[in-house]
Amino acid sequence: MRKLFTEEFKKPKIQLEGEIKAEPITYNYAEVGTAFDKGIALIIAHCCGLHVLTNPYFCRYNFKKCKITKIYMKSIGKNLINKVHNLFSFLTVSSLFIAMTGFSVPFFSFLLYGISVDFGLLFASSFITFAVYSINKLTDIKEDSINLVDRAKFTNKNRHYLIISIIISSFAALYLSLLYSIFAIFVIFFPFFVGLVYSIKIANFRFKDIICIKSISVALAWAVCGTFIPVIVHSFDILIIYSIFFFIFVKMFINTVLFDIRDIEADMLNNVITIPVFLGVNKTKKLLLLLNSTLIIWVIFSYTFFHIFFLILIFSVVYGYWYILYLTKEGIKIGKSIDLLLDGEFTMIAILILLFF
Repeated sequence: MRKLFTEEFKKPKIQLEGEIKAEPITYNYAEVGTAFDKGIALIIAHCCGLHVLTNPYFCRYNFKKCKITKIYMKSIGKNLINKVHNLFSFLTVSSLFIAMTGFSVPFFSFLLYGISVDFGLLFASSFITFAVYSINKLTDIKEDSINLVDRAKFTNKNRHYLIISIIISSFAALYLSLLYSIFAIFVIFFPFFVGLVYSIKIANFRFKDIICIKSISVALAWAVCGTFIPVIVHSFDILIIYSIFFFIFVKMFINTVLFDIRDIEADMLNNVITIPVFLGVNKTKKLLLLLNSTLIIWVIFSYTFFHIFFLILIFSVVYGYWYILYLTKEGIKIGKSIDLLLDGEFTMIAILILLFF
């Protein structure tokens, strides 16, 4: 820092002769002077960086050549990246991010059906998704402590707040469902009851401990909720309903199995037999690629129904191939990026539709 100040700033000439106005109270002149010099340098660099950018007295060269400003701007960039990372981490460990997916999946279904979006039902879906995944976080602390340490710590620290938020979000979903019909309650709360049997052992039984049933139950919950929420307010041809159900089910089944690949170490230690544990990562990758390939046939078959969103559906299939190959690479360390890549897919699709359609 001292060298940079010497290079960048013009120093005024100082008259060293004159009366001493304040007697020194130390004999460690060098140490005190160095500390003062470094302290002032850090204060200017940290607090007055923007001033350095605009004042030619402080910066002899332009912005690109000024080393002090480069250091300051790098500091700003790192702080911004850290804030974004912390925000995303909070959204994922708190189930708020997956709740956005609970909003986006039925939103996409409304668009595929070609009817006006009912936001009351979308928020009901989002609330119940938050509740289901928060319950799962509470029951999976042991597994999460192995490969999802941050999530386990957050859950332990905020256990009481999570329980309160589960109760509030469940009642909010129930209230919004009651505004429509009994069928709405069944559709909205279907994932909730599946989630209970999935996460909590009842008579020493839960879906999570049964190979393949775990992934099927999660995909089924998403498919039922995503497909039938629009059916609450409108009737449709059974073929269109089956088509949308198949698409959501396959996408969510693939996503669930990919999360199991991330959790394979914890599942093996806790004797949870998932598809990746049973088949191995390589065979699981081939299975997922085969399932994703069925969506090519689906896109062709359903073109008559969903031709308006043909490019979006093609993008989703290609995107599926990419993240299957990426997340099953040998030696890859899967972190929070999987939440963004998988749970964020339908949110990304919804944004693309809003922007271009």
